Amino acid sequence: MTSPFLEAMALACERDWRVLFERLDLALAPGDMLQVVGPNGSGKTSLLRLLAGLMQPTAGEVRLRGRGLRGQRAELARNLLWIGHAPGIKGLLSAEENLAWLCALHRPLGREAIWAALAAVGLRGFEDVPCHSLSAGQQRRVALARLHLEAPPLWILDEPFTALDRQGVAQLERHLRAHCERGGMVVLTTHHSLEVRPATYRELDLERHAA
Repeated sequence: MTSPFLEAMALACERDWRVLFERLDLALAPGDMLQVVGPNGSGKTSLLRLLAGLMQPTAGEVRLRGRGLRGQRAELARNLLWIGHAPGIKGLLSAEENLAWLCALHRPLGREAIWAALAAVGLRGFEDVPCHSLSAGQQRRVALARLHLEAPPLWILDEPFTALDRQGVAQLERHLRAHCERGGMVVLTTHHSLEVRPATYRELDLERHAA
């Protein structure tokens, strides 16, 4: 049996002296989509940050290809695309400049690829517009354009549908499903009810792991 690409074992998380969840196990294999659900304050964003290596668990371990994340941070970075609740873009830079800067952190890409990614999210003609002058929905689309570049296999997305209109929501749903159908993986939180899901979709309810 092939080991999971990413897994969590007996994971626990404490914030501000309160245990958000404990004894949490999960396994993610190529093609999987996992939606983390639970009420506000249950630790959804914290779990995503733990899986992305941005936080340390109170107890338990996150493993990448069967090995603990400690000592594998560079390997995780090569395989992970993280988009947090905030768009994570710089307002003084244009859409193209933001994507060029983000790509340069891992794999520099040319203008043609960046413009194609912006076109894919409906931002054709906005390539050189400073992001501070874009609407909230357009800024979100700039961030999501990273999903249309040479993206790594594992996507961890915190509320990716925020500020998107109906067309943007539908387009993103289809893109996430296609990524999983190609063997990619998605872990996400969202208050949006997904209408388009891959066959491998499942939910993880943090209320079941509350302390």
